[in-house]
Amino acid sequence: VQLVESGGGLVQSGGSLRLSCKVFGSYFSINSMSWYRQAPGQQREFVARIDSDDSIHYTESVKGRFTISRDSAERMVYLQMNDLKPEDAAIYYCHIVEMVLAIPADHYWGQGTQVTVSS
Repeated sequence: VQLVESGGGLVQSGGSLRLSCKVFGSYFSINSMSWYRQAPGQQREFVARIDSDDSIHYTESVKGRFTISRDSAERMVYLQMNDLKPEDAAIYYCHIVEMVLAIPADHYWGQGTQVTVSS
């Protein structure tokens, strides 16, 4: 299984970006699809998650500004980021949890895409 992110870049504060992540390879089913981010000198942190039952979760700091969505047929997960702030600058990683026989199994990560926000 391979995850490939795209859509990062440089944007001014208040601007928008849309991140995309495509899943390649074979897997049984996906339990959840998430976005994490890691700023320089910081630990990787959770940003947003969409579960197999379509429930959605966000970290508090992005609620109302970011929207996670997916297209299961295309094996894609997206993160629409609006009203970006300098503190949103980080490398953003796509993450999935494979489900085997209804049990969460392997975790997979993408290589990351850089988001830079200028003030």
